[in-house]
Amino acid sequence: MIPALPKDALADHDLILVRHLPATPEAVYRCWTEADLLKKFFAPSPGETPEAVIEPWAGGRFYTLMRFEEHGDISGEGCVLVAEPGRRFAFTDALQMGFRPNPQPFFSADITFTARDGGCEYRVVARHVDAETAGRHAAMGFQSGWGQVADQLGALASTLND
Repeated sequence: MIPALPKDALADHDLILVRHLPATPEAVYRCWTEADLLKKFFAPSPGETPEAVIEPWAGGRFYTLMRFEEHGDISGEGCVLVAEPGRRFAFTDALQMGFRPNPQPFFSADITFTARDGGCEYRVVARHVDAETAGRHAAMGFQSGWGQVADQLGALASTLND
């Protein structure tokens, strides 16, 4: 039997964002798992996401191409780990679709959606291999970038009928 790690054992490896969104968990989940919806919120404005492929099942492809005037194109090829409608969505760039290893992984995202106060508690845990990589992600603007994306996501999800 493998012993469980203490709850905070890897806390310095994780970045966490929590927001209350004015939409149902089902609508927010749809935005993460339907490519046409994801393209509307995934890049912090004024960036855009002209391409996305999401196969919402364990082992499915998670691909995005973001475009920024100041940074150019940034693509990500990953793998869906968990897809529980209206509850949880997790993906990683450590793996490609079909659980094939990626040569240079950066992080995994574990996103949960919980009905709360007439909307959705939206929680993102970005997991990294070590504290240094988490620090790099924080310095890149994790809180502000993912926060802006959460605002864009909430605005989009609030327009959907589950």
